[in-house]
Amino acid sequence: MAKAKVGAAGIEYIQGALKKPKKVNGHNHGNYFVATHRTAPTTNPNCQRIYSFDADRYQRSTPPSADEIEMRSRFASIATAVAARMKNLSTITADQAAFYAQKENGIPTFKAYIWSLEKARYDEQHG
Repeated sequence: MAKAKVGAAGIEYIQGALKKPKKVNGHNHGNYFVATHRTAPTTNPNCQRIYSFDADRYQRSTPPSADEIEMRSRFASIATAVAARMKNLSTITADQAAFYAQKENGIPTFKAYIWSLEKARYDEQHG
């Protein structure tokens, strides 16, 4: 999904995927159309770029390695635990109090704080 900023003179910039290929019966129709907008300070006035890629641009050339599969499994487990903990009414008050106590010099968002707790717990359990 692309984001666009519109000003008085029209479109100021577009950033993101403007078009993606549609998959029909196991193969792709169309191509990718992507716009980028550079926000870093520069003296170059050209900060907008538009690219077109083939439909198979983002297909893997190799199967996932064992390490990658393990990382995916770890991420999925932690994400599930975070979602459950965010909905757990019996621990949310204590989690919020602990988050606010460390917020000044620690993790800036509550969700990131819960992620850090669940990540530590997962790593402890799985060595």
